[in-house]
Amino acid sequence: MNWIQLTDAAQLDGIVKESHVHPVAIFKHSTRCSVSSMVKKTLERDWNVDSDKLPVYFLDLIAYRRISNEIADLFDITHESPQLILIKDGKAIYHSSHSEIDFDQMLKAA
Repeated sequence: MNWIQLTDAAQLDGIVKESHVHPVAIFKHSTRCSVSSMVKKTLERDWNVDSDKLPVYFLDLIAYRRISNEIADLFDITHESPQLILIKDGKAIYHSSHSEIDFDQMLKAA
């Protein structure tokens, strides 16, 4: 798994632009939550997509909560954690949280 660290709100503009070329995923992770840690480990185990075809950004929402709020506003989704969001053509076409996160469903949406 090739996480791209999301640490600056300015990166969101790049994510939107990139999503017009190919889908982009964002994983919002709470370092204080055991469920979030479990989901992260599952994603790392199951992720089998070339990062050039589907890059995945990692947001530590404890450290960067403001960016998490901007993601919710920008893509018109409710903030949750853990949360996996798939962006395509500038829009969130898949988002899910907690045990509802399904890697295969996300790929079908891509």
